[in-house]
Amino acid sequence: MELVTNVVATVGGLVTGVMNFITDRFLTPPLEATLKYLEEAELKTTKGEIKTFKAKSLWEKSGAVIMAVRPVKILNVLWLQEAAELSSLKPQLDELGIPLYAVVKEDVGTEVKNFRPYFQGEVFLDEKRRFYGPRERNPGLLAFLRVGVWMNGVRAFRNGFVGNVLGEGFVLGGVFVIGQRQQGILLEHREIEFGDKVNIEDVLQAVRKMPQELQSLEKK
Repeated sequence: MELVTNVVATVGGLVTGVMNFITDRFLTPPLEATLKYLEEAELKTTKGEIKTFKAKSLWEKSGAVIMAVRPVKILNVLWLQEAAELSSLKPQLDELGIPLYAVVKEDVGTEVKNFRPYFQGEVFLDEKRRFYGPRERNPGLLAFLRVGVWMNGVRAFRNGFVGNVLGEGFVLGGVFVIGQRQQGILLEHREIEFGDKVNIEDVLQAVRKMPQELQSLEKK
């Protein structure tokens, strides 16, 4: 039995490696964003009176953790799961005085409303997709050739996350940790495939660097 298990695991790993190698050749590699690029993003509120403001105001005084949510068409359960995991850091972020935000590039039907229960922070609309650039990545149907996508989807369903099939869901998102003032981008996680979650320990580590980074900046 153990031999069969090992053979299955080996074959599975080989298939995954081959499929990832093939799809990687066709997928657009991410391009790192600059602080200037992100701070000029025009965001809109998604609750109450609609207001437009520059993204810079989100982190200028305190720094921030910002999740760029992939619009939800297929397997949005993966983003709901990541939103919930990232929100588990909220007590620690509050203690450090760091706000948690999310941006979406569209607001279809009740999408944002349905997303809120899983995310413990404010949600804003980024219609010009700044947080999805500077090089927007859309894997299209190639995404479903990656074994990891299906494994992540099954894992999310088993954990009770259920999504729908509305919106345009192929654009990849990410997570940013941005320091206050001119500290810059301390962590930039770009989704490689659906369900490619940020390591929340990396998020915490980046957040805890903020006081040290600011102190170094002030000495210059």
